[in-house]
Amino acid sequence: MTIEEVIKSTVKMDNAKKVILNIMYTQNVILDHFNELIKPYDLSGEQYNVLRILRGQKGNPANMCVIQERMLAKTSNTTRLVDKLLLKEYVTRNVCPGNRRKIEVLITQKGLDVLKELDPKVDEHERLFAANISPEELELLNQLLEKYRTQQN
Repeated sequence: MTIEEVIKSTVKMDNAKKVILNIMYTQNVILDHFNELIKPYDLSGEQYNVLRILRGQKGNPANMCVIQERMLAKTSNTTRLVDKLLLKEYVTRNVCPGNRRKIEVLITQKGLDVLKELDPKVDEHERLFAANISPEELELLNQLLEKYRTQQN
């Protein structure tokens, strides 16, 4: 289905506008499906992202700045996200012994277990959206999206 059909537009659009609309609409479709996937775990997409970042630390704690830098949504309130994960016992938060102004966050075994349970479901989610595209097209799409978001000034 074309983007014009999706938004029921009868107005001729240039390709630059269509690309933006396509990306935004596709993002919403992917996020809606992903949010349904993680809903039974009482996680938001941002909380899931924090857990993935912390798992990637391989047992080492991360401070709030490290988490914020690695977040997909740079506007996320990292402190609030970590607070919610603390309540679910998916992370621990401690004051850094070497710098009392620094907070260190570590994923717990419970957090690791939830990710382990979600991993195959997330993999299937990714395969579902890639099913209509060849491996070569996926590589090209990644290259084009990376190129597209690099703005010229």
